[in-house]
Formats: sequence, C-alpha cells, structure tokens
Amino acid sequence: MKILIVDDHPINRTLPATWLARRGHEVVERGDGLQALELIAQERFDAVLLDIGMPGVSGLDVCRRLRASEGPDRLHIVAYTAHAIPEMLDEMREAGFDEILIKPITEEDLLRALRLT
Repeated sequence: MKILIVDDHPINRTLPATWLARRGHEVVERGDGLQALELIAQERFDAVLLDIGMPGVSGLDVCRRLRASEGPDRLHIVAYTAHAIPEMLDEMREAGFDEILIKPITEEDLLRALRLT
C-alpha cells in the first residue's frame, strides 16, 4: 500500500512511518494540509493518516475537501489526533473520516485503522 502521513510535528510521523515501512508499505510524509492536498492531486494513495490540529489547512478541512472532490475510488482517510472529546470525534466523523486513531498509538491500532490486519 502507498500511505501518506500528514502531521506538522515530524516526531509524530516517525513512529507510524517506521512501522509501515518495516511491513513493506510505501510511506510518504508531509508536514501540513496544503502540501497533502497538492500531493494527493498529483499522486494516487491507498490511505492517508491525517493529523487534525495543523496550522493553516486543518486535517478536518483536508478531509472535507477530499470527500467533496473524490470520484468513484474512495480514499481511506484516518484521523490521527490527540483530540478525544466527544464533540470533536463527532466533527471528525461528519467530515468523512473512515477511522479515528487517538494518540498515542500502538502498532496494532495503526494497522487496524488502516485495515492492514
């Protein structure tokens, strides 16, 4: 699988990128929502692990834009966040996320959210 990890904190990209690469997946990393949108417009990904709280274009906005513009091939989008309050979780679901992964994560949680197990 080709997976895009988007988080403004490089350390938050390192662990999931390492786990996924070790399992043979192609991993691409970006540091903000605008970079993610530009890259997704140019390349095909199987899944996106998307931080919610980023400066500029938030993960919620990225997900909404992707869902509004996608064709028949629905991209698997996983929220990757420290925001676990019920109202925020509802907002993520309404934005169109397929899964919500709460930081800190385990490798098992990551694989489950990306439907790799």
